[in-house]
Amino acid sequence: MNAAAQPDRYVSFLDIDFEGNMVRVLTHLRRYIDNPETGNAFWDRFKARLAAIEAGENSITDKLLLLHSHVYYMVELFEDHDDDQALKDLKTLEEECF
Repeated sequence: MNAAAQPDRYVSFLDIDFEGNMVRVLTHLRRYIDNPETGNAFWDRFKARLAAIEAGENSITDKLLLLHSHVYYMVELFEDHDDDQALKDLKTLEEECF
């Protein structure tokens, strides 16, 4: 099968707004990790990995995988800040996209 005929790897999740779900969670996340008062070296490494993915430098992983692998850390961060909307949006991302 040639590459053009290969289906999208998320074909079983048709009509789910992956990008929108990721953007909402990343918007919440960036409020904390971009803030010098609430960011740290761990989140700086996350941002570097995210930048590499967005620049197309890392063909093995993608944003969805990166977010998936950091769910528990994001939950902890959002809970520490009593950010109910961020937790709700993260739960949606988890249930619909992971």
